[in-house]
Amino acid sequence: MDRSGFVKLAVVALGLVIVSFFVRGFGQLLVGRPTADLLQAPFAIVGFLLLVYLFVRATLDAVGIWEVENA
Repeated sequence: MDRSGFVKLAVVALGLVIVSFFVRGFGQLLVGRPTADLLQAPFAIVGFLLLVYLFVRATLDAVGIWEVENA
């Protein structure tokens, strides 16, 4: 993975987390809180797991174990 791919993946991960908040907010208005929580969960979990992966990858790059290539 190069640095531009890393940044794109970070933007996608943050976008998923933000989308989960919108889905929950509008879902509460349309279908109620319990259903909105169920609709929000996949977006939040995938976004959070991507952010954890990117954090681990950046840490391993800083240590020098698994480098993120320059473009």
